[in-house]
Amino acid sequence: MSKIIAQISKNTMLLALLCLLALPGWSQKKYSNLRQALTAGLSGSNGPRSVNWINNGETFSYIESRGVIKAFSPKTKKESLVFEAKKMKFPGTDKPFRYSAFEFSKDSKYLLFKSNFRPVWRRSGIADYYFYSIKDKTLKLVAKDAQTAQLSPNGKKVGYERKGDLFVYDFATKKETQLTNDGDEKNFLYNGRYGWAYEEEFGLAQAWTWSPDSKQIAFWQTDERQVPVFQMTDYSKTHKEWVKIKYPQVGDKNPIVKIGVVDLAQKSRQWMEVALGDGYVPRLYWTSVPGQLAVVHLNRAQTHLQLFFHNTKTGKGKRVMEEKSKVWIDVFDFFAGINHLFFFPEDSKEFFWISDRDGWSHLYRYNYDGKLLNQVTKGNWEVTNVYNVDSKRKKIYYASTEKSPLERHLYSIDFKGKRKKQLTKTAGRHFINFSPNSQYYIDRYSNVDTPTQVELWSTKGKKIKSLETNKRVKKKTASGYFKQELMNFKASDGQMIDIFVIKPQGFNKNKKYPLVVDIYGGPGSQSVYNQFAANGWQQYLAQEGYIVMSVNNRGSGGYGSKFEKVVYKNLGHNEAKDFAEAAKFMATKSWVDGNRMAIRGHSYGGYMASFTQLNYPEVFKVAIVTAPVTDWRLYDSIYTERYMGLLGDNEQGYINSSVMKYAKKYKGRMLLSHSTMDENVHVQNTFQLMKALTDKGQDVDMRIYPPGAHGVAYSGTSYFLLYGVYVDYLNQYLK
Repeated sequence: MSKIIAQISKNTMLLALLCLLALPGWSQKKYSNLRQALTAGLSGSNGPRSVNWINNGETFSYIESRGVIKAFSPKTKKESLVFEAKKMKFPGTDKPFRYSAFEFSKDSKYLLFKSNFRPVWRRSGIADYYFYSIKDKTLKLVAKDAQTAQLSPNGKKVGYERKGDLFVYDFATKKETQLTNDGDEKNFLYNGRYGWAYEEEFGLAQAWTWSPDSKQIAFWQTDERQVPVFQMTDYSKTHKEWVKIKYPQVGDKNPIVKIGVVDLAQKSRQWMEVALGDGYVPRLYWTSVPGQLAVVHLNRAQTHLQLFFHNTKTGKGKRVMEEKSKVWIDVFDFFAGINHLFFFPEDSKEFFWISDRDGWSHLYRYNYDGKLLNQVTKGNWEVTNVYNVDSKRKKIYYASTEKSPLERHLYSIDFKGKRKKQLTKTAGRHFINFSPNSQYYIDRYSNVDTPTQVELWSTKGKKIKSLETNKRVKKKTASGYFKQELMNFKASDGQMIDIFVIKPQGFNKNKKYPLVVDIYGGPGSQSVYNQFAANGWQQYLAQEGYIVMSVNNRGSGGYGSKFEKVVYKNLGHNEAKDFAEAAKFMATKSWVDGNRMAIRGHSYGGYMASFTQLNYPEVFKVAIVTAPVTDWRLYDSIYTERYMGLLGDNEQGYINSSVMKYAKKYKGRMLLSHSTMDENVHVQNTFQLMKALTDKGQDVDMRIYPPGAHGVAYSGTSYFLLYGVYVDYLNQYLK
């Protein structure tokens, strides 16, 4: 009997313990350490990798596994093998063939592989390029140590840039022809290549483009010889080795660009007559008229855009349209993932342009005389991407915020702005990969309740196949997951501000929790979406008892020009006010401790974390500041002058937007982290802030990771260490 009683008592105690674990605050921790959370992979799979639509859009290819390329037909639902790397060797060797990227020829009969890739900057790198015949299964090296390479539209040649000059390889003659010969890489003069600033701030890596008929190549010649040099080192050697970059800071001399066109048959080069002044040529486009090149020109302040059509034989151009603005004009959108805002269909003498001239980003339709035919889209919402302009059907497929600024959906509309139709129905943020024949699209989406889903659809409204459901993520999150709750609040000026909140493990509304505001905040960016919370850092903070919040502050994209461009010539101030008011709003909740609030950001987010804490020291006790700009006069000219204007026109604005100006207001704790090899935001920014605070008798904590670039961490070990330092800092000063 005593044994039975003992067993009952044991079972009762076990049941009681299980009940306790089920109560708020007693939940079992999902992640045993930070590393586990950071590598949890809650983003899951994005479905087919490296998708290319081939066979005129009737098929798409994708990488199935390492080195294996397959093709899938939406019509027949059958797949086929295109390429298998394990069966190939590097030509003339026994070394297994490896590649990092590839492109198909227009007729889908050939592949151009990029191999042995060596990164240079964010988008660029040096690589070797190999040409593969799908029919013959032959592999040939066609370009070694090229910075960019691309097959001609007719598939008969490959063009490439190497050491500052352009070349072409002809498959029929098996000969290489040098197209330019005045490049001087050592002295920063390039044909068909950008310098650091153009690549970073105008969003492209390839500074040349084939004509649709494969007869010409248009290119930028970049002359950086008068641009100041920035140098950096990782301090790893006894005698420092310096990496030198041509980097124009605010007010410095910018790169000088010329636009040239090479005629391959004539082996001649013609310069386009572009009155550059002190401005930029951020984009080139071939029109549907043979031998006609569209050239986009921006003044240095980026408030005056002009579009010219040039005759490539004579170089003469005529202005087709222009736009003047009191604030900046965009030519691409980094955060929306759209590289072009102009669209020139190959079979039409019309073009389309995305502009926010009416206060919202919308599509406008023009003829080749520059006459505005009509505004295609209208409303208090934004067109964020254009996936296809179908001239045959007179239809455009685009993404917009019409449903909500927190979501992105696919729509179609005709050229006259009629017959608009929403194609994606499920709530959330949708990313689209569209077939060029307008028949199919791959939809990748998620929402706060659903991890990434990838589906193949017909534009007629039929779902063809689920390509990825991320069951693994669903299973992983079933045992513990902290979802984003979408909220908003009314700012002091009446503007509604969207935020997301992640509540901590075992949330108890009767407890008070510390708050971490995790932000970026830069112009055009957006932090809050109706999407799955996949950030391992934020999940770990929630597990450790923190409330995590992010904010779509003034300056964010998706809410119209007035909301975004209010920050013009005044960076920092409106954003900081929104962050502070968001934190104050959260502090009105019974479960948030207003005396234990932190703000954390990287890059522009680092700027905002430091600027906000110094301007609102009564709100934020702790700031975690990583790779920050601290004075916009220290950053590059193209980005900064776009948003702050020219220094001579806004010197006081630059002073007022400097973090250092507010050093005397510092209270609380600040952790500064940076790398000496950050070619983007120089460590000079952190050092100047450190000195300004020291001069005021204020102490901060600092971590320097010499070999890292703009990401600061330079290895897996340093990455885990950096985020571990963040957690320890929060635990020390907020708990």
